[in-house]
Amino acid sequence: PRYHAYRAYLTSLPLSLFCEGAIVRNLNACLKRTPLPFRLTVSYTGAMSKKKKANSGSSTIALNKKAKHDFFLEDKLEAGLELVGWEVKSIREGKVQLLDSFIEFHRGEAWLHNAQITPMTQASTHVVAEPRRQRKLLLHRREIERYSQKVQAKGYTCVCTALYWKGHHVKAEIALAKGKQSHDKRNTAKDRDWAKQKERIMKHSVR
Repeated sequence: PRYHAYRAYLTSLPLSLFCEGAIVRNLNACLKRTPLPFRLTVSYTGAMSKKKKANSGSSTIALNKKAKHDFFLEDKLEAGLELVGWEVKSIREGKVQLLDSFIEFHRGEAWLHNAQITPMTQASTHVVAEPRRQRKLLLHRREIERYSQKVQAKGYTCVCTALYWKGHHVKAEIALAKGKQSHDKRNTAKDRDWAKQKERIMKHSVR
């Protein structure tokens, strides 16, 4: 009787039907037993649309804006990052700060210093959380050697400019950096202000 009721109801619907997944499963079972005289298009608007909205956000986790203001950045590179469970949970909540972070090369390894990941109280009760602990960067040996040589010989420093998601993994963008003089910082500020002004002008011109 339920299938006959579905069939009677379906014949009164338009060609496009929007419904939840549970109803769709029942409708599919109905259609297998009693085909309809027209083509039916079914699309999901429930949990599926919510999932799309959740995945449509930016992949950026944190930016080191101070590094861009204080340094000339060169030779950017993507690196993996060793994390523990509570750190990943905190990162998902955006509790990350890259201010004053830097990278040190030691014994053929690269380490991220001073990056703060604030622990969540409900996710780190069973461990001793260190918000600013040293975290190992995952790089190829040749990349570590190249960066290490430039830091030692040419007066560069190495900074982390951003953290972002790449699939299910957290990646760090690192770069070689040279300090700016005061007049360089003023020029950078002027360029930034001019870029904002141009953006405002373009918006008003479009209107």
